[in-house]
Amino acid sequence: MLLPLLLLFGSAAIAQNDSTTRKDTVITDEIKEGVLDNIPTVSLDENDLGDGGSQGVSSLLTAGRDPYYSAAQFNFSAVRFRIRGYENDLFSTYMNGIPMDNLDNGFTPYGLWGGLNDVMRNRDVSWGLKYNTFAFGDIGSNTNIDSRASKQRVQTSINYALANRNYSNRFMITHSTGLSKKGWAFTISGSRRWAGEGYVPGTYYNGWGYFGAVDKRIGQKHLLSFTAFGAPTENGRQGASVQEMIDLSGTNYYNPNWGYQNGKKRNASIGRSHQPVLILTHDFRVSNRTNITTAAGYSFGDRSVTALDWYNAADPRPDYYRYLPSYTGIWASTTDQAQAQQLYQLMKSDINYRQINWQNLYNVNRTSFATINDANGIAGNTVSGHRSRYIVEERVINTQRFNANTVINTSINDHIEISGGASYQIQKNHYFKRVDDLLGGDFYVNVNQFAERDFPVDNVANQFDMDKPNRILYTGDKFGYDYNINITKIAGWAQGVFKFNKVDFFLSGQVSQTEFYRQGNTRNGLFPTSSYGKGTVNSFFNYGGKGGITYKIDGRNYIYVNGAYMTRAPYFENVYISPRTRNAQQDKVTDETIYSGEAAYVLNAPKLKVRLGGYYTHFAGGMDMMSFYHDSYQNFVNYAINGIDKLHFGGEFGLEAKLTPSLTLNAAAAVGRYYYDSKQNAVITVDNSASVLGQQIIYMENFKVPSTPMEAYSLGLNYRSPKFWFVSLTGNYFDQSYLSMNPLRRTWDALQFSMNKPETYSVIFDQTKFDANYTVDFFGGYSWKLPRDFEINRKPTFLVFNLGVNNLLNKKDIVTGGYEQLRYDAQTAATDPVQVGKFPPKLFYAYGINFFASVTLRF
Repeated sequence: MLLPLLLLFGSAAIAQNDSTTRKDTVITDEIKEGVLDNIPTVSLDENDLGDGGSQGVSSLLTAGRDPYYSAAQFNFSAVRFRIRGYENDLFSTYMNGIPMDNLDNGFTPYGLWGGLNDVMRNRDVSWGLKYNTFAFGDIGSNTNIDSRASKQRVQTSINYALANRNYSNRFMITHSTGLSKKGWAFTISGSRRWAGEGYVPGTYYNGWGYFGAVDKRIGQKHLLSFTAFGAPTENGRQGASVQEMIDLSGTNYYNPNWGYQNGKKRNASIGRSHQPVLILTHDFRVSNRTNITTAAGYSFGDRSVTALDWYNAADPRPDYYRYLPSYTGIWASTTDQAQAQQLYQLMKSDINYRQINWQNLYNVNRTSFATINDANGIAGNTVSGHRSRYIVEERVINTQRFNANTVINTSINDHIEISGGASYQIQKNHYFKRVDDLLGGDFYVNVNQFAERDFPVDNVANQFDMDKPNRILYTGDKFGYDYNINITKIAGWAQGVFKFNKVDFFLSGQVSQTEFYRQGNTRNGLFPTSSYGKGTVNSFFNYGGKGGITYKIDGRNYIYVNGAYMTRAPYFENVYISPRTRNAQQDKVTDETIYSGEAAYVLNAPKLKVRLGGYYTHFAGGMDMMSFYHDSYQNFVNYAINGIDKLHFGGEFGLEAKLTPSLTLNAAAAVGRYYYDSKQNAVITVDNSASVLGQQIIYMENFKVPSTPMEAYSLGLNYRSPKFWFVSLTGNYFDQSYLSMNPLRRTWDALQFSMNKPETYSVIFDQTKFDANYTVDFFGGYSWKLPRDFEINRKPTFLVFNLGVNNLLNKKDIVTGGYEQLRYDAQTAATDPVQVGKFPPKLFYAYGINFFASVTLRF
């Protein structure tokens, strides 16, 4: 829906005289910024508006406007579309000169600056394998956000928004002074986002944002900038659920995470995050042709999620498989159809049977009296009272991260540009749990109930912390696992860009060194010698190179070809077998290798913009780690997987056609295929003993990479009035999206019992495809320049109104993602195919009709 608007805003209004032109441009900018409040932002390079010039052939801008990528970001986002099927760790973000991506998983933590839209607008984006001036980059995209005070628009902006999405209300205020005659610039911004209940029942949102920046220009060569921001946020989360519970509730937005407590909805899964960021940046303009940017950044704080925990008590989750009517009617050892029907009617008619029963948890805790003695007979550790059987735990990741980065850009002459840089990053993650709520009890005890089950006469094995056995826990106390992951990365890169009359080309290379290790903070009773202290230091030397050539047919028509080859270190979460309990890791720890190529034809004309291209990317040597309950082994197991290869290839098309001065047609299409390209290897170990149960081959070759449409199409019309209002209507179509798979169902152990039963084999082995679907979206807005009598401080003052409505047809049957449960009973399923549904997949659905309306006062 929003792609055409972004393109539309690139044109200036036709004016009668110079003063009118200036007024029109300002108002157009106001509309543009109002739109960007409602959508993710991309770079709009105003230098890309012409036809290429007449003094030779201009180069193709790497950060210029692209109709396909705009659609992929905005129109396709409702169904969790991933560009080229890539995971989030292949899209890099930099801010004020430092890399922002987490070292533990490669993801960009956008939540760190949530709600600070006003001060995060200045950005350059290079897509795919194109070169950029601030980093070697990833193969998905590379974004550079410039939030420094002197780069902000001089303004005071007050904004209010109303929505029915994750939050219902947003208020923002921003003030930027611009650079004064004495060389100072200041920006402050603050925001609040909140909802008593979001679109999904039982969810809520409470988010704040703060931002402060100061710049000082020192002479003509130096600019010193300091930026600080944070976004403390708390939200009640949505959980995926099985279709049976969705049908019982009568809504695709059934959320198992909440229940009524004293007549109010309470969510058991609450996300909390606050990790302030500090950035110091120095710009040194060596000469008119050379610039050096050096920056250092530090971030710190917690992100956490709460969940229910219980000890020797019934599972409190309302969608636990034994509580469902299907279990009573089909899968229980003694089935009872009449009882199953009664349960079905009860759960369908009474919401309290479909949600968490908080009152019951309190009742159990208040009647559970116990006296706890030290397991090793040490005196002085005897406590009597109500021992909580249920609690709310908080799973915390405390992060401390330091970054330093320097980049040099120099123009040797009109044909050669050289860039390069070096970075040093260190990140320490502290993983632990703490008691969030005792739910009416007096205390909890720091023991492992699963170890007690497996080792009933061992008074040491059940201790999470051997040095503090049977530790009594109160609200706020740490318990369970407690360990650090320490990660260090050093990198350097260099790039040359060569521009000539008909041909441009570039070459770029990077080397890096990554190290990480686990540091256990407690001695676990199950693994007393391998749980505490520093583990193996994993070290990886990686390298990469990329290059490309652009042939300039003329000032409007271009053809380019780019290629890349690189290796990268694995993430620690895919290396350690069970970091919660011990230092053990996979036997074969290897780099992942990536090679990728892309080619496209580009037309940039005043009334027509087109890009038609294709790509091919191969990943080799990936790793993964899973932990789950294995029915055949009747135990929790760790599933260490290596040898994961993937193949992504496809085509992309984007078009913007200006039909009239006011009417624009936009179209975009993505047609790809993303496959697993290898048989994978798995080693299975018992979580509580580290015993190796066996090795398996996972037959994942030719299965689809899940949870993103491989085909997406968009077509939209946009009308922009000379009176500074606009409307757009866009239709989108999606297909070829698949369910995330349980690898266990693609092994010989799962398939051996059904080899002579084709129908059963197909039910177990085949991958589930989601239905094709479509959406229709609307966007409109109006910018009003207030009369001079209403101007504030004698400055031009604008009121900007925007309204975005997504999924106008209110389609609530669009499955955006889901996963097969890892728990699976292979032998029973092979005997009776219906047993595959004993642990059915859990699903997420796209929102029905939803809107975002905003009004901004800016002066």
